[in-house]
Amino acid sequence: MGHTGGVRIVMMTAGSRGDVAPYTGLGAGLARAGHEVTLAAHAMFEPLVAGSGVRFRPLPVDPRAELRSERGRRLHDARTGAGKLVRLVSMARRAADELTAALVEAAREGDVLLVGGALGPLGYAIAGRLSLPAVGLHLQPLHPTREFPAPVLGTRSLGTVGNRWSGLAVTTGLELVLAGSVRSLRRHGLASAGRSGSRAAPPVLHGYSELVVPRPRDWPARLEVAGYWWPHETGRLAPELEDFLAAGPAPVFVGLGSATVPDPERVSRAVVAALRAAGVRGVVQRGWAGLEGSGDDILTVGEVPHALLFPRTAAVVHHAGAGTTGAVLRAGVPAVPVPVQFDAAFWASRLTALGTAPPAVPLRRLTSGALAAAVRRVTTDRSYRDHARAVAGRLAGEDGVAPVLAALDRATR
Repeated sequence: MGHTGGVRIVMMTAGSRGDVAPYTGLGAGLARAGHEVTLAAHAMFEPLVAGSGVRFRPLPVDPRAELRSERGRRLHDARTGAGKLVRLVSMARRAADELTAALVEAAREGDVLLVGGALGPLGYAIAGRLSLPAVGLHLQPLHPTREFPAPVLGTRSLGTVGNRWSGLAVTTGLELVLAGSVRSLRRHGLASAGRSGSRAAPPVLHGYSELVVPRPRDWPARLEVAGYWWPHETGRLAPELEDFLAAGPAPVFVGLGSATVPDPERVSRAVVAALRAAGVRGVVQRGWAGLEGSGDDILTVGEVPHALLFPRTAAVVHHAGAGTTGAVLRAGVPAVPVPVQFDAAFWASRLTALGTAPPAVPLRRLTSGALAAAVRRVTTDRSYRDHARAVAGRLAGEDGVAPVLAALDRATR
């Protein structure tokens, strides 16, 4: 981009929209600082970088199609976090094999690699064989700690030893998922491991606030909590949505983001009944779950910029993904978490602990009565909104991009 001192940065990530969107805002900040930034992500997410100053390198695999496939639907059959993880492993291994060639091609265009958490071992192996510095960018606390169990396995403490072992099990599992792809690098022209064997473990920055998840005291110094990386969002709300907002009291937003559900019609009926029983208007987002609602008091929408809509709502009912959790906290509005799978229960528990949400209503226990009670509680008890506004005020003073710039400076000296 023509700035003196800038380096060519390749960010790589894989997964759902929530695994991609934060890097668009981070990338925009790095580009403003004078670096040439390319984001390598699934092709369907290219529109997210429009106007950000970030280049885009499309990767294969359609994560929405994967989740809607028979393999993806089987994730809902598992009753435990560990069970879901086992099913996810086979899906992830197939996807990684498809992604490897495109990741190698993208990495060759960079001076430094910024590697999303799900691609960690593979991204670091590619960096090592190309003799490039690498920095990890995680949206969840993946590394083992005695302070809490691995977020994808639930929220119940297993004790200090058990918590740490659960984290080791997940990180080891990720390495095993990607081991075949790492071995295949030889076929992609990266035959020599170069200096990768002797390299120290890369620094890792986490894209959430210490306000939400305090940094574990037993983490090594290379693991930092940077603060949120807010997605690059442009445009405006659709006229139909603006008209709906202006036509009555602030509505409650309901959306499950990139989560899928086994019975969209049942969930949609429960959501609509709950909103009406709670006496509130609703904006229902279809999302990947395919939710629908209709009537004068309910508007169904597609993708909407969270930063523009959430501050104008009475509350947000959501799947407790890491990105949506951050967006709700940023907006200063209370939430009703409806965790679906993986790390969602972890983020839901953080909202409850912060006082911005009542206890979660997990999808598997979702009924119109349970959801109506939670919505009624969160919209009538002022303490939830007061806590949400207090957290938003503190988050507004944080800068998640600056620590990444500092880490880049250290990595590229």
